[in-house]
Amino acid sequence: MNHLDAAREIIRLEIKALEIMCGRLGEGFERAVELVAACGGSVVVTGVGKAGLIGRKISATLASTGTPSHWMHAVEARHGDLGRVRPEDVVLALSNSGETEVVQLLPSLKKLHVPLIALTGRPGSTLARHAEVVLDIGEVEEACPLGLAPSSSTTAMLVLGDALALTLFRMRRLRPEDYAFYHPGGELGRRLIKVREVMRRGARNPVASADVTVRAALKVMSGEGRPGAVSLVDEAGVLVGFFTDGDLRRLLEEDGAEVLERRVRDVMTPGPRTVSQESLVAEAYRMLRDFRIDQLPVVDGAGHPVGLIDVQDWLDIERGAAMPDHPPV
Repeated sequence: MNHLDAAREIIRLEIKALEIMCGRLGEGFERAVELVAACGGSVVVTGVGKAGLIGRKISATLASTGTPSHWMHAVEARHGDLGRVRPEDVVLALSNSGETEVVQLLPSLKKLHVPLIALTGRPGSTLARHAEVVLDIGEVEEACPLGLAPSSSTTAMLVLGDALALTLFRMRRLRPEDYAFYHPGGELGRRLIKVREVMRRGARNPVASADVTVRAALKVMSGEGRPGAVSLVDEAGVLVGFFTDGDLRRLLEEDGAEVLERRVRDVMTPGPRTVSQESLVAEAYRMLRDFRIDQLPVVDGAGHPVGLIDVQDWLDIERGAAMPDHPPV
């Protein structure tokens, strides 16, 4: 058997393990979802060895999808870390055999009256017998040539953990912006931040009447933050134009200083491109990039300029300097 054939056989064995586990899903999974959903505290995930490593990932997935969770090493729990467990928590213990050091926590968990979910391949094991709910992956065949190294079993645990976390995620009907709150850094967060969360407001969003002179507009746009642009409005406060320092430079080169006394309405960009405050920042950035502009007015439903997005704002987000500052609702 060559290397590719060996790899394909390993993958087939792990897929088979998933199919076996999928076929065994039933009431236990339903009860696990209900138990975690009703939990008033945190899901404490514990385990040792390779199962413990999988447990760390499951805990991280739960936490990042709206279910409070933290990891606790089963051995360290016996040396003080058990103090992290509260009566309102739920414990999710991982052990394929159901007979690892995790079982040594059972008397303490019983005293704390903490519900226990066992994720195991042995429904008759010590761990499973003492659990309120058993998530059974089945007696899968490890993909290891010796049938010893955890492989198929840990894959099954990982997938079942994902299934639990994401079922809860779907049940809670979290919105994209809620998900972004748990992922403020990296590409996930950047893709889902809304314009209203990072746009420039107040004095950093210069607004002037379209009937003032270029000189007066220049004074407004040179204020706090020096955005180098000003949104121009009519008598009703509706955006009708946009004027930037780039526009000013071109006009000065063409007409000289006398342009400063002209009405800005006569030299502004009328009907400028805009973005809604409910749009995603990524969409605003695409507009800045595609149309090769540095600023973009942000308008509300009535067309009033309520903010300003600058290309620098996106660079700040890329560096992690501007992130959502409000919890999901």
